[in-house]
Amino acid sequence: MKKSFVQFFRFSVIGVLGFFADVFFLYFAIYALDFGRISASFFSFPFAVTFTWLGNRYFTFRDAERTPLFSQWRQFVMVCAIGIVFNRGAYAISVESIPLVYDYPFIGVIIGTLAAMLFNFFVSKKFVFKA
Repeated sequence: MKKSFVQFFRFSVIGVLGFFADVFFLYFAIYALDFGRISASFFSFPFAVTFTWLGNRYFTFRDAERTPLFSQWRQFVMVCAIGIVFNRGAYAISVESIPLVYDYPFIGVIIGTLAAMLFNFFVSKKFVFKA
């Protein structure tokens, strides 16, 4: 139980750092590449996923069995691709329905991240990192 709590805490720390990576690339896509709010969130997602996979591999689940990098990254991407339904679904709904979130899309990223966090933690722990 204590090990899972520590892992969840570490997973959350990596998630916060991943949030900053996600927001950086979201705003880059919106303001530098002229993407719309929704398409920008799909642009930023792979950057955030790769960043969080690295953090979780080397920090959160550092004691877990080591599988080949690409294989483990691919599994993590697949878990996150399912989690994207929760993550970007909540983001899209909030951006489209709440004017404050439209004006400040990072709030939508927070909402989406929280929506997907529990799912991603438990599935990643069991199937990706096997911890």
